[in-house]
Amino acid sequence: MTALKALLATMPQVGAVRWIGVRPARREPLVSVDACDAAVGQGLVGDRFRGGASSPRQVTLLQAEHLDVVAALVGRKGLMPDVLRRNLLVSGINLLGLVGAEFSVGAVTMLGTGRCHPCSRMEEVLGPGGYNAMRGHGGITAAVLVGGRIALADPVRLVKPGSLGAEERR
Repeated sequence: MTALKALLATMPQVGAVRWIGVRPARREPLVSVDACDAAVGQGLVGDRFRGGASSPRQVTLLQAEHLDVVAALVGRKGLMPDVLRRNLLVSGINLLGLVGAEFSVGAVTMLGTGRCHPCSRMEEVLGPGGYNAMRGHGGITAAVLVGGRIALADPVRLVKPGSLGAEERR
């Protein structure tokens, strides 16, 4: 195993779910919940943007540590996670390290399918410069491989590392 491959396979940090949100309908505010079910090949039950089995964007995850960065870039003192329109807010683990890898969120197993790039709506909700403030801080997308319940404080951990360089290709 090469040194880089060994580093990619090692993620001793365990993260935690800090916030959960589902979108009941297009352009509706996200609803904050304490727990929800994740369905295989679908995403979060109750979320309007549930991808189909072929969709790589069934669930979106955001790095909690990036909230303050994005807020600073748009001149705010802080941001609530619902404004950024992602499903799960996670702290304590580098989400970009999970792109291309299998990881668990509580009892649920997901595959990190790519980076979650910002949409033009960020300009609308964050103000001028919102889109560019989110670039590199938008989190990741994931597909549900094993369904189950996700709740606040559930651990987030690497299950199976991805291929070498998967996070750079996405």
